[in-house]
Amino acid sequence: MTGDRKVIVDLINVARKAGARQSAACDVVGISAKTYQRWSQSNNVSDGRLDTKREPANKFTELERKRIIKMVNEPEYANLAPSQIVPKLADKGCYMASEASIYRILKQENQLHHRQKSKPLNPAKKPKALTATGPNQIYTWDITYLPTRVQGVFLYLYLVLDIYSRKIVGWQVHESERSALAADLMTDICQRESVERHQVTLHSDNGSPMKGATMLATLQQLGIMPSFSRPSVSNDNPYSESLFRTLKYRPNYPAKPFEGLRAARTWVEEFTTWYNDDHRHSAIKFVTPAQRHTGEDIQILASREQVYLQARSDNPLRWSGDIRNWSPEKEVHLNPEKPRVENEEDKAA
Repeated sequence: MTGDRKVIVDLINVARKAGARQSAACDVVGISAKTYQRWSQSNNVSDGRLDTKREPANKFTELERKRIIKMVNEPEYANLAPSQIVPKLADKGCYMASEASIYRILKQENQLHHRQKSKPLNPAKKPKALTATGPNQIYTWDITYLPTRVQGVFLYLYLVLDIYSRKIVGWQVHESERSALAADLMTDICQRESVERHQVTLHSDNGSPMKGATMLATLQQLGIMPSFSRPSVSNDNPYSESLFRTLKYRPNYPAKPFEGLRAARTWVEEFTTWYNDDHRHSAIKFVTPAQRHTGEDIQILASREQVYLQARSDNPLRWSGDIRNWSPEKEVHLNPEKPRVENEEDKAA
């Protein structure tokens, strides 16, 4: 018994001899009557619950474990999961263990992985990190559904965004998803933006319109380098996903489905005009995408900085530190590499 426990037990014993009830004395020192009884035992040096080690009566013997491991690695079962092995054994009138037990043994033996002779699938690699330092360098695009009055029938919004300026450089609404329609849109964008060969990288997800033969052939003809997200990883194309959220959460987004193609195109045109020319984007220091795209943001932000400097000069007591940072963002990154964390061995080297 440790010293503290002995002192507590002695205090309770003194109180009991003086006429106090055991439960009341235990309450005063903050322990239960059961704990007092356990601590009072002469051979109690620790919590007996921590020292109790019991093995289940149905635990597999080492010989049984070896038989199971040998069985699952036989050619007939080597490429099967335990959920497939157990029924096959049952059909042969044999029972060795449950699925859960076989899974547990395989995990303990570090065999709960690809056990087939065929090569396992290679995980999809993260797309190459891209950096834009000016407009018309990196575009992202995607397609989203627009509902119609006919249940189950949708229109398709093709939308291309410049990640540096956040400007919508091109869009179209069609009644179907086709690689040829996307190719026509990119051709039109390159003409309007005067895009030269090998100037733009176009990033998208892995949808069939994005990787269709017509689209890829057109990109090659235009000198545009394609870039693709990993399958089912929306985070690899965050700018387009964010733009679609902005579009569908606009206060004037129609509460009811679009009546038809013309109505949808009219609304998207109004949205694009607002987004490019009126919307002050938080990620580009609250200038409009159109201003950022044409370079007007440099002068606008410089003027804002002068306003703040003058305000601080006129009333310095209101400023405890630097003015707001109005410097334009020089680089915009798409799928940047995560910074490598140095461990102790790297620091020592």
